[in-house]
Amino acid sequence: MSGKFWGGRFKEETNTLVDRFNASIDFDRRLYEQDIKGSMAHCRMLGEKGIISEDETSTILEALAEVKRELDHNELPVDEEYEDIHTLVEKALIEKIGPLGEKLHTGRSRNDQVALDARMYVRDCIQRTLEGIADMQKSLVYLAEKNQGVIMPGYTHMQRAQPVLLAHHLLAYFEMLKRDSARFRDTLLRTNVMPLGAAALSGSTFDLDRDMVARELSFDEVSRNSMDAVSDRDFVLDFLYSASVLMMHLSRLSEELILWSSREFGFASISDAFCTGSSIMPQKKNPDIPELIRGKTGRVYGDLMALLTTMKGLPLSYNKDMQEDKEVLFDAADTIEACLTIMASLLKSVSFDRERMASAIQSGFLEATDLADYLVRKGLPFRQAHEVVGKMVLFALQEKKELRDLTLDQMRSFSRQIDHDVYEWVDPASCVKRRELPGGTGPEQVKERIEEARKELEK
Repeated sequence: MSGKFWGGRFKEETNTLVDRFNASIDFDRRLYEQDIKGSMAHCRMLGEKGIISEDETSTILEALAEVKRELDHNELPVDEEYEDIHTLVEKALIEKIGPLGEKLHTGRSRNDQVALDARMYVRDCIQRTLEGIADMQKSLVYLAEKNQGVIMPGYTHMQRAQPVLLAHHLLAYFEMLKRDSARFRDTLLRTNVMPLGAAALSGSTFDLDRDMVARELSFDEVSRNSMDAVSDRDFVLDFLYSASVLMMHLSRLSEELILWSSREFGFASISDAFCTGSSIMPQKKNPDIPELIRGKTGRVYGDLMALLTTMKGLPLSYNKDMQEDKEVLFDAADTIEACLTIMASLLKSVSFDRERMASAIQSGFLEATDLADYLVRKGLPFRQAHEVVGKMVLFALQEKKELRDLTLDQMRSFSRQIDHDVYEWVDPASCVKRRELPGGTGPEQVKERIEEARKELEK
């Protein structure tokens, strides 16, 4: 099982440094399932078209199945002797059935073969990712349902802004993940195009039934341009972009869990099972998992930028540079799957300090916007109402009071439109209850959205 498949044109043996530098088997061996599945479909098509005989087809298929079983159980040695996974599979096949195995490559090139493997791999990754996103959404819905009615400060610029329901805050991430899921589904549409038959770059002289192979491998369509089919990896970039946006959302949630579980906030507690301690400070309980997810986000961004940079200057059609697509793809896929899995479990372990949150909404003038809306209802233009309430806040700060603690006379010194009913408008719980418009933080709206979210996940 030695020698190069392409060695006929060469007079000298390949330098061992070149073998080592050129080889991708160390990382692309994980494509063996896709490679063998694609080879089997190609083999059946060759048999159907009469390019190889029925007996030859059966023999090759049986041998490929045996190669897969051996790879499944790590029974085939993988070393620098094999340039890539395609070489390994083909040489293993030839070792089992002799020269007959050499017929399998009829009508194809490693260029369209690797494009096929990559598309099938991305397709599989997307399916696992969609499942992981759904699991995490279920955890968010579980937390939201468990904490219905809990009010917390909503923030802008990391400053307390308005009171919101904790469930509403959690469901914001449900919506982000829903869009992430849609992005991956869109990526799947562009990925699920069958390139086999493009050969090296110009197609094949054999009468290949590309539609048959596409059906066998569950592709929606075949590629329309042989040069494009082997020379682009935009579907991998689509996947890496979608992965990057997903990680950005996970990172933002991680950041909030880190902040909320700090002593300064004290809003949340992550289970001990998902935290670690300090080697020197006995009191420490560190949110390492959210921190790692936050850190791994940059790693996935790097995967995207690496492939964008690799592809930006490549002339048509295939170039060896494109071998660099595998490691970043594998790394990003592994990273998002691991992060989704652990975050879905971690979320279910989070508990919230309702008293601490209830205390937090009592300070910081979170009801100021509602007070301005109150004045609008009394006849003031909003900009005037905004200025009046701003002056009231400044006065309350000087008096070291909240707006609701001001006397009616003190309030009326800023606007004669203010009356006794003002105190209904400066209660944080009432502020939340007023926001029952679609998409708002009102209790009924949030309850309805939880039910909708659950039904969406059931689909």
